[in-house]
Amino acid sequence: MVAEKEAIVIKKYANRRLYNTGTSAYVTLEDLALMVKAEEDFVVVDAKTGEDLTRTVLTQIIVEQESKGQNLLPVTFLRQLIRFYGDSMQNLVPSYLEYSMASLTKEQERMREQISHQIGSSAFEMMEDHVKRNTEMFNKAMNMFVPLSTEQESSEPKTAAQPTNTQKQPQSGELDELKQQLAKMQKQISDLANKGS
Repeated sequence: MVAEKEAIVIKKYANRRLYNTGTSAYVTLEDLALMVKAEEDFVVVDAKTGEDLTRTVLTQIIVEQESKGQNLLPVTFLRQLIRFYGDSMQNLVPSYLEYSMASLTKEQERMREQISHQIGSSAFEMMEDHVKRNTEMFNKAMNMFVPLSTEQESSEPKTAAQPTNTQKQPQSGELDELKQQLAKMQKQISDLANKGS
């Protein structure tokens, strides 16, 4: 068995500087973005407390990339994502997004191979078609996440008196049902992806 390579530790100091303990050098968010692209595993910890700051720093990298005009996240996606915070579906979203990104990564490799064999506008048409198929799959999957009661609420006009944070927490039976729905949705996405290939 091959031993897993240990993650590089990046220490974050109070002055916001980042120190790569693997290379014994200070790094920037852009350097960390390049490490991610090179598939180098790292964790970011607070130099004083040892608290894991990896998620926060990765989010900062995304914000920095988006501010440079390299927009990967559509506004509608960002709004939908924000709506899931505090929602009863919040716990299912990370596993769904991980699954979706894994599927997209697999498709990306296949698409690159096809593009390398095609030249000109037909390659762009193929890319457009692929993006449309992925968008349709994503929309279908997201619709499966929206409980019936939420759909009914969205079709009814809201009044100022309606509270927004009074959502009922799911019972354990409801959670089991949601897990089953998620598994079914993942199978449907996989089947759709296989049909497209």
